[in-house]
Amino acid sequence: MLKGVTLRGLEVFEALAAHGSVAAAAEATGLSQPAVSQQLSNLEKAVGATLIERARRPMRLTQAGRGFLARAETALRELRMAQSELTVMDLSDLPSLDIGLIDDFDNDLTPRLVTILADSLTRCRFKLITAPSREISRAMTDGVFHIAVAASTGEMLNGVIEYPLVRDPFVVVAPRDMVRDPETLLEDLAPLPFLRYARDQLISLQVEQLLSRQALEFEDRFEIGSHLALMAMVARRIGWAITTPLGYMRAARFHDELSCFPLPFPGAARTISLFARSDFSATVPLDVAQSMRRLVQGHMIDPAVGRLPWLAGELRVIDG
Repeated sequence: MLKGVTLRGLEVFEALAAHGSVAAAAEATGLSQPAVSQQLSNLEKAVGATLIERARRPMRLTQAGRGFLARAETALRELRMAQSELTVMDLSDLPSLDIGLIDDFDNDLTPRLVTILADSLTRCRFKLITAPSREISRAMTDGVFHIAVAASTGEMLNGVIEYPLVRDPFVVVAPRDMVRDPETLLEDLAPLPFLRYARDQLISLQVEQLLSRQALEFEDRFEIGSHLALMAMVARRIGWAITTPLGYMRAARFHDELSCFPLPFPGAARTISLFARSDFSATVPLDVAQSMRRLVQGHMIDPAVGRLPWLAGELRVIDG
């Protein structure tokens, strides 16, 4: 690493790029405003380039700054992921642990969580199942799992304690270049049919409730049980859909053919929560919840906000 390039300097630069002012970056990083300015000056001196146009309000990245930001964000993301994966819980005294995980996390997060847990489960019988949220909720009520992570139904489950983890807002996914302006979103998408999730899925019920509150009705033509199949249909310009950022990020293979927009009406979101049996040791679900929050932040939220900056503050971890 170049002499003078520090982790704090990279974090300050990232905050300045995101917020556009020294005052906001100071609040985000917990530093004083003079310290933020000094960190930026030190970083620019170390890399030999001006990274931010200070005279602009809000501040803007220079061409060199835009290129450097992409690399800096990648480096910081990797460091944060490494930090989260070094957090090992003490689960050595558990005789058994059965976990259910929402299938939204299959791609990246589930393998990493299993690795973290395996380091602690030295003498424990361990079982992990991935399934849709409704199946996980039923299994928790039936006592199948000790703990589980799924989308919340908003209802209290008998004998189960809920720990909210993530706010996952609903968004519109459309074929690329189909929408002229977010202000005319529904008008631009009118020629295409609305693609629904299968009605036995919790997200389908939540989307229908959302549309009902807005008095919106669409032709009941397509009902798709596979999330990736639904995203593929949008990419092929067969229709459009309402999903969430976590769902959109699962469909990375189709991103070049998709566009993602905020809802064109007052927003709504689903909550991803950790559920634990009320008779289970309280320390275990609390520890797992904290590890899940760190993993989701590094592996899902940060990349999503990097791709769709308007998600900042909307897609977020819910602190316990």
